Amino acid sequence: MFDHTTRPESAALFERAQRVLPGGVNSPVRAFRAVGGIPPFLVRGEGCRVWDADGREYLDFVGSWGPLILGHSHPEVLEAVAEAMRDGLSFGAPTAREVEMAELLAEIVPHIDMVRMVNSGTEAVMSAVRVARGVTGRGKLIKFDGCYHGHSDAMLVGAGSGALTQGVPDSAGVTAGAAQDTLLAKYNDLSSVSALFDANRGQVAAVIVEPVAANMGVVPPEEGFLQGLRGLCDRNGALLIFDEVITGFRLGLGGAQAFFGVRADLVTFGKIIGGGMPVGAYAGRRELMSQVAPTGPIYQAGTLSGNPVAMAAGISQLRILHSHPEYYTQIAENASFMAEKLREAAQKHGIPMQVNQCGALLCPYFTETPVRSFDGAKASDLNRFRAYFHEMLGRGIYLAPSQYEAVFVNVSHSRADIETACAAAEESLAALT
Repeated sequence: MFDHTTRPESAALFERAQRVLPGGVNSPVRAFRAVGGIPPFLVRGEGCRVWDADGREYLDFVGSWGPLILGHSHPEVLEAVAEAMRDGLSFGAPTAREVEMAELLAEIVPHIDMVRMVNSGTEAVMSAVRVARGVTGRGKLIKFDGCYHGHSDAMLVGAGSGALTQGVPDSAGVTAGAAQDTLLAKYNDLSSVSALFDANRGQVAAVIVEPVAANMGVVPPEEGFLQGLRGLCDRNGALLIFDEVITGFRLGLGGAQAFFGVRADLVTFGKIIGGGMPVGAYAGRRELMSQVAPTGPIYQAGTLSGNPVAMAAGISQLRILHSHPEYYTQIAENASFMAEKLREAAQKHGIPMQVNQCGALLCPYFTETPVRSFDGAKASDLNRFRAYFHEMLGRGIYLAPSQYEAVFVNVSHSRADIETACAAAEESLAALT
């Protein structure tokens, strides 16, 4: 175990960064505020390993927050990117690769006919919500407490006085007007959704949900929950939006719709369709997507949308996954193995722990109470998580620096890698006693 508190190169970079970047980072969680300490500045990744500026090697379970399902620097993906770069970095004009990507998505994801490429998951969600409002002529949106859908104004709301209240701004700079049409329900609680529909009859355009809530850790949908949302939307004339920025192509090639057997009206994707490069997309039935400009009145545009280099990376990764369906069995089995070993180690050392797992996603929570919603996730002992995180980092295991993020198992993790991580977890849990 190395001393993770002495990383001089990363410390120097972080000191420089704080002078020119808010908090020294370009996305808040990277600042390590939730766990304390200095973040390692990463310089290289290969397979399931990354190296920091101090030359230290880590077994990576973040994978750029999910999209690197094949691991870092997959040679076929890199070659596809290099080939595309030789043709040009950006045109702001139609290219063949964006057509190929859209055709591929329509082929492998159920219930989508048309796709619009964008540049991030946030932009995809913002645009899908606009489509829902445009085609229904309604203004209100139901989301779930603890589910994250990017940082557009309408999505940055908190629960107010309870799950059945109107949203209130959860960030400075978001006006009350921007948040007032966002209604908050409780994940895995259909009655909370039904109550919102009843209280806002004829006003709700859509329900948006992470099919597996992966921004409160990992909270799978309980049996019948997603099916119940489908039924409530149908009965109330609202659309169902699956935010698959995290679950898309991680649960399975067809995403959550295929995995759970539930039809969504609109689906959003993030950087996984760019092989980790900055990209996103929203997609749905032809009758909905044809309402997007220039064929319809719902406006959305972007100079970099469908960027050929990002398309090349995403096409390469998705075609590899399409050719190897066994990869999904492999990563789910490794995640299940890891989850069980964590439970056994926690029990052995007398540490209260719940480990939620769905497909290749898992999350340990330091609590005795089963976690089925954001309330359960918030019951986790954050001080114990902080200690666990640093024990694991010190043993060369790179986890997300937040209790409310997933552990991502990818194809490049061998069973030996998983066993290495499990051994580190047992040592780390023993150190907490």
